[in-house]
Amino acid sequence: MAEPQHTLDCDLLIVGGGINGVGIARDAAGRGLSVVLCEKDDLAAHTSSASSKLIHGGLRYLEYYEFNLVRKALIEREVLLRAAPHIMWPLRFVMPHAAGLRPSWMIRAGLKLYDLLAKRELLPSSAAINLRCHPAGQPLKPEFRCGYIYSDGWVDDARLVVLNAMDAEEKGAIILTQTLCSKLQRQGERWQADLHKQGCGDVRVHARYVVNAAGPWTAQLLHAAVPKEGGGHLRLIKGSHIIVRRIFEHEHAYIFQHRDGRIVFAIPYEREFTLIGTTDLDYHGDPDQVAISEEEIRYLCQLASEYFVRPVEPADVVATYSGVRPLVEDGADAKAVTRDYRLEVDSDGPPLLSVFGGKITTYRKLAEDAVDQVVRALGKRQGAWTHDACLPGGDIFGAKPQNRSVLEFDSWVRTVQNQYAWLPSLLVARYARAYGTRLHTLLAQKTVLSEMGEEILPGLYAAEVEYLRRYEWARTAQDILWRRSKLGLHLPAYAAQRLQDWLLAHPVQCK
Repeated sequence: MAEPQHTLDCDLLIVGGGINGVGIARDAAGRGLSVVLCEKDDLAAHTSSASSKLIHGGLRYLEYYEFNLVRKALIEREVLLRAAPHIMWPLRFVMPHAAGLRPSWMIRAGLKLYDLLAKRELLPSSAAINLRCHPAGQPLKPEFRCGYIYSDGWVDDARLVVLNAMDAEEKGAIILTQTLCSKLQRQGERWQADLHKQGCGDVRVHARYVVNAAGPWTAQLLHAAVPKEGGGHLRLIKGSHIIVRRIFEHEHAYIFQHRDGRIVFAIPYEREFTLIGTTDLDYHGDPDQVAISEEEIRYLCQLASEYFVRPVEPADVVATYSGVRPLVEDGADAKAVTRDYRLEVDSDGPPLLSVFGGKITTYRKLAEDAVDQVVRALGKRQGAWTHDACLPGGDIFGAKPQNRSVLEFDSWVRTVQNQYAWLPSLLVARYARAYGTRLHTLLAQKTVLSEMGEEILPGLYAAEVEYLRRYEWARTAQDILWRRSKLGLHLPAYAAQRLQDWLLAHPVQCK
């Protein structure tokens, strides 16, 4: 590496811009630590934008006696719903009872335990339903006559990552995207990291503590920094999803059982679509090249077709995505590998904490546990704080998280639609869901549609693109159309190239 153009000194360097990395950055910055986070690609470019988009306890983990994990996740559901009601909301799940699979008594017992493991204020309890009378029974085959309904939550996973990064930056953290950590080594009482930021030169960071939150690359980074540790305890599991045109009109989701013991969700998605997934397969390839296989597409289509009256065919698939989950190696079958996390610290010199495993629902708790260890090692006294704090845009009815923000979100949307009546109401509703109260920043000093700037693509104005570049680290058409939004699903095939051309014609300075 040539002599770096910039040098940074900090308490904490975090490598990895997925949900765990940004969650730790937010928590640490809020406790007064000086924080630098680097991510080699975009925020949430990999695993953290490839989930099933659920905030859930993990009903199926009860079968594997993961009671502590399920309870921890169930508690977090409502904490997160209150913190960011614009990008998360309650969702009811219907499980049709399938003859020959899990017996009714087992499902009833599991749902009863699911209801009782954690206190609920926002989510209703489970119940048995008659699918011949319930709207969720209509799209199902007639042999599914009874079922069960229970509650969990939906989340825009990629936006959750961005909101945590925004909050971290607003509390003083330096967030460096498109920035590769090319070298990490101990130098006396500090770590020295050499970072390369695409198009912006090199940065050298001296840090008292390093957190390795590199997701699928965690073991690789650990081995490079601390060779004696070997490869760590990471197991890569690929999960893939398919997206088809909307199969059903109601707003419930489905959880389907399969004879192989797996479960698959069918979830209302982006108004016009149904999201179906996920698979669980061991993965040994390059995490940068992960993609769905034809076999996975057939598997998901066949399973959905066992339940829906209208068969789901591979030709119906309009989009797919795949991600690699970096899970704790516990020797179990792929579908049963624990989703709990493990934090491992190497203290032979300045400390390095590596994050293994975890699930999006428990990211805040993982971050809190990790930063507790960091502050103890650094001799700091600041305590945890994120349990009672809104994420950016989530302060719908006040600075503190509250049930009202979840229960009355739709009425708030109508209020802002009236406030910005000069914009199409559906566009304001999209802004409200994406940005929450930050839509006021996006629309500041604008009173007529012409002040939104060029309509680069249908429904995508220059003002929104500039907001995303300034506040949310968006740099490419992919960042904007698929992670900051899901507009890519709704726009024609030429949209990505047109937007990329516009971005190149309107360059921005390095951030």
